[in-house]
Amino acid sequence: MTILPRLLIRVILVTLLSMTAVQAHEVQPAVADIEVGDTSVTVTLRAAVEPMIAGLDLDGLENTNDSPLSDASDALRALDPDALSSALEAAWPDIAARITLQVGDTQLTLNLVQSDIPPVGNAELRRDSTLLLTADLPPGDTPVVFGWEASLGSLIVRQTAEDAATDAYEALLTSGALTDPLPRSGVADVSLGETILRYVVSGFDHIVPKGLDHILFVLGLFLYSLAWRPLVWQVTSFTLAHTVTLALASLGIINIPDSQMWLVETIIAASIVYVAVENIFGGKRTTIGWGRIGVVFGFGLLHGLGFASVLSEFGLGSHFVASLISFNVGVELGQIAVIAVAFLLLGAPFGQRPWYRSVVVIPGSTVIAVIGVYWILNRIGMAGDIPGLA
Repeated sequence: MTILPRLLIRVILVTLLSMTAVQAHEVQPAVADIEVGDTSVTVTLRAAVEPMIAGLDLDGLENTNDSPLSDASDALRALDPDALSSALEAAWPDIAARITLQVGDTQLTLNLVQSDIPPVGNAELRRDSTLLLTADLPPGDTPVVFGWEASLGSLIVRQTAEDAATDAYEALLTSGALTDPLPRSGVADVSLGETILRYVVSGFDHIVPKGLDHILFVLGLFLYSLAWRPLVWQVTSFTLAHTVTLALASLGIINIPDSQMWLVETIIAASIVYVAVENIFGGKRTTIGWGRIGVVFGFGLLHGLGFASVLSEFGLGSHFVASLISFNVGVELGQIAVIAVAFLLLGAPFGQRPWYRSVVVIPGSTVIAVIGVYWILNRIGMAGDIPGLA
């Protein structure tokens, strides 16, 4: 066995092992829906409470396995709802102290009124619980500022109100940031410029560093050919496709139930395998056929549904068109960044070498295909935990 196949096998094994940890223990933003009234504030929080109870520092953490307290969090995942609810109530005073709820200079404490904790299911998978939190407000019309410490991770905040002139206020809080002042009547107003910046950053962040499946798909497109025309055609068709489904899904014209998202994610993984396998067996190319363009477009439609799942949590607020376009711009900037780095590291220095295909394209596409196959099996396995599909 030559050195290259041995190295390739090692890379594949290490990749598969690392992917298992990431899939099972990835850190995702919590979602807080907040309603501010004249006399009280109500927060409906959806989050994985196990890391909070265990005291993990989630700031900058991509998966809980990277924390020295990961074993404690994993043990809490195995608890039934009643036991985990009791652990949450015991830990709540410490958790509440890390949550900011201010009215002027006054710090308020949120009370845990109710917790809805799902059954254990697969203890290796993230379990989101829903918490109902309330606090009384002092008299007056002073707005509320909300957020939490960086150690609790990132947080999507959405404010809604029946008398609001706009749909909603949304903010993605990271590194301990706080919301804009949330009024007691209506919702906070965010400028067009702030909306554009927020959604560009969110779109880019969805690719780099959080969108490993999308990164691998784009790398598969890059490895197809170093010629610029095939790359431009592929990226353009992919962009147009996911823009279409992203818009339709965000408008509610296409609606994929949460219980069926595993199927979308499985087909996305299959698209990664397809482009990688075609790279391996298709030979060296300097042109592109309509078949490849059509396939990339079709898979782009599905990737758009994956993007839409993010916006379904984050919302699009009052500046719908600007938000949608800005998110797409962020996604495209992320894809361009991936291609640029790949070209600088691989294409520019080695692309014209006679061994480029055998040393870079085939091994790289093989690793991408193996990861895609693993994801397919992993996501099909997740279907067994969905009611009605077991």
